[in-house]
Amino acid sequence: MSDKNRLFDAEDGRLLAEAALRSITDSTARARGDDFLRILVRDLAQALDVQYVIAGRVATLADGEGIRTLAVWGGADYLPNLEYSLRHTPCQDVTAQCMCFHGSGIQADYPQDTLLVEMQAESYIGMPMIDTEGQTLGILSAIDIKPMDEDKRLLALSLLSIFAARGAAELQHQDREQQLEATVQRRTEALLAAQATLVEQEKMVALGTLVAGVAHEVNTPIGVAVTAASTMASYADDLIKCVSGERVSRSELLNTAQRLREGAQLIERNLARAADLIGNFKQLAVDQGSAHVSEVGVREHALSVVSAHGPELRKVGISVEVDIAPELRTRLDAGRWSQVLSNLLMNAAKHAYPNGGPGQVTLAARLALEGGVRWLLLEFADDGVGLNGEVRERLFEPFFTTKRGQGGSGLGMHIVYTIVHQMGGHVAVAPAAPDSAGCRIKLRLPVRD
Repeated sequence: MSDKNRLFDAEDGRLLAEAALRSITDSTARARGDDFLRILVRDLAQALDVQYVIAGRVATLADGEGIRTLAVWGGADYLPNLEYSLRHTPCQDVTAQCMCFHGSGIQADYPQDTLLVEMQAESYIGMPMIDTEGQTLGILSAIDIKPMDEDKRLLALSLLSIFAARGAAELQHQDREQQLEATVQRRTEALLAAQATLVEQEKMVALGTLVAGVAHEVNTPIGVAVTAASTMASYADDLIKCVSGERVSRSELLNTAQRLREGAQLIERNLARAADLIGNFKQLAVDQGSAHVSEVGVREHALSVVSAHGPELRKVGISVEVDIAPELRTRLDAGRWSQVLSNLLMNAAKHAYPNGGPGQVTLAARLALEGGVRWLLLEFADDGVGLNGEVRERLFEPFFTTKRGQGGSGLGMHIVYTIVHQMGGHVAVAPAAPDSAGCRIKLRLPVRD
């Protein structure tokens, strides 16, 4: 061949390579990840006029190191991805970071590679995909059922070297995304675990406050009953002396008996009051520790929660009006519903009256039929200082509190939001009326038959 012909051939080869490079670059410009590799193997096969192009990742298989393909072009269409061992294959040489070229007789060169036999391979050229740290991530190889001449080798070498680098960047990007997702997942799980712990701590703090208040409240009627019992003992001694004397005065007997009756009535009233307090507290504690749907008298249940929190509410001067019809009954998870009411009451006690009471809280509830669904509608309202714009927007956010550093955890209203949504309902802050102060919170729960 003359020098002139060689120059023409070299120029044609250069133009062909440039055209193929532009075409593949344009078609893969917006593709990422596996989509990029699928487009790449198809376009490389067309540009090189070969039967197969494989993009695969180095992987640890059951029988050692191997290749897990990510995209395989098989002449007319994509072929299913597969896994194969690197042993006794030309790909093993490629993963050693060598460009591997066999213009013909590839099956004879690797007689133990059964995949080459299945593909009826005659020629092979492969390039490693190497990351920025010098590690082999995968391979990019072109395989044909006819020999490859020198011109095709040069073209394949040019294209494979360029796009193997791009493929390595895609694989490295995938690895980093997976690492990032794993890190985010771990941190999210840690955050959720920490949040769950804080929620439980918040419940224990609320329960501790409730226990302290109930204990203080119970002490009063029990103390009165103890004092009355001691007084009755002295009255009994007076009665014994009276009837043991030589003369018994009817008026003195009647007077002593009357004082004994008054003492007994005083003991009875105060012990009944203590029993009511303990009963309400017990019911609230049992409710909050259980998850059981049962028929609930809505008014009676609300009154028991209010009564259990009575000491804390009276301490800040809050009175509660329960505007619920006595006959209103529905099926509820009483435990979670108790937590909702408790948190609403304690939120009002802590935040609605920063300068102290007196204050008025109203609990109103009714049933309504909307969109073919029966709902329990509850409105909780106080006449306190109300909510500014930021608090209104962030009221149900976890850890948001206006009492930071003063014992506020910012979880009380978040617990309300979480429980109501778990029960299939909704909770929202009602729009502020221009002529009224305070805060109104509306809750909706689906009614179970």
